[in-house]
Amino acid sequence: MTSRLPVTTPAWHAELHLRFTRAGARSVLRDNRHQGPLRVQKALYPEGEAVCQAIVLHPPSGIAGGDHLHIHASVEAGAHAQLTTPGAGKWYRSGGAEASQTLALQVADGACLEWLPQESIVFDGARARMDTRIALAADSRLMAWDILCLGRAAAGERFGSGRVDLACRIERAGSPLWIERGGFDGADPLLASPAGWAGATVCGTLLVSFPGLHGQAAGLLEACRAIAPADGARHGITALPGLLVGRYLGDNSEAARQWFARLWETLRPACCGRPAVTPRIWNT
Repeated sequence: MTSRLPVTTPAWHAELHLRFTRAGARSVLRDNRHQGPLRVQKALYPEGEAVCQAIVLHPPSGIAGGDHLHIHASVEAGAHAQLTTPGAGKWYRSGGAEASQTLALQVADGACLEWLPQESIVFDGARARMDTRIALAADSRLMAWDILCLGRAAAGERFGSGRVDLACRIERAGSPLWIERGGFDGADPLLASPAGWAGATVCGTLLVSFPGLHGQAAGLLEACRAIAPADGARHGITALPGLLVGRYLGDNSEAARQWFARLWETLRPACCGRPAVTPRIWNT
């Protein structure tokens, strides 16, 4: 079902509600509802009927002060959904109002979700709040990443003013697997501190969770640690109870994304039971 939600908020307040279900051997985008400039145009099947790919579009191509985006996706029992974006997300300079993006994901028993967006670029002077909450059932699978760029490095811009607040919470069967919160102002000493960003402008986090991870963690860590970012940036791979975590800290968003993609290729067969098929949109 594809429909438009009732308009109850001003322009640039956008919502997207997606629901994926299993119909025989096919994963189906059963509900696709949107309000404002945030949508999925159609379900795609680049690797057969078992995996439903959805490309999340934000036509304005950037988030300005006062904009608020909410994305909710649920993957029901036995379905496999892969969500990505067509390009980098941009958080524009604000005149004072905060902008926000809230991501709420739910993955049922026997379901698999891949949340693989391209990088987010926070312009100097932006005021951004990003909140991610993922609820996993006991027998569900998740591959997710996030890449954050401070300033437009190609233009010589640094994040010298503004504010960024981040929150991420992942639960499995109601128990927390991962809780991370942080916030900083432009030119915050934390950005230069060895205990923080250490002068870097790009950070990334890869999170993988699936039943049976504990028994495979040692082999997966060995395989992943043999892969390094092309730019030689600081990085690490760690196995926590129920969760495998990859971290990038450097200055090259493309190198971060390519490294995560190589890790994804290594981890996807174990997590999702399928070989990696690179989304075509990443090459456009």
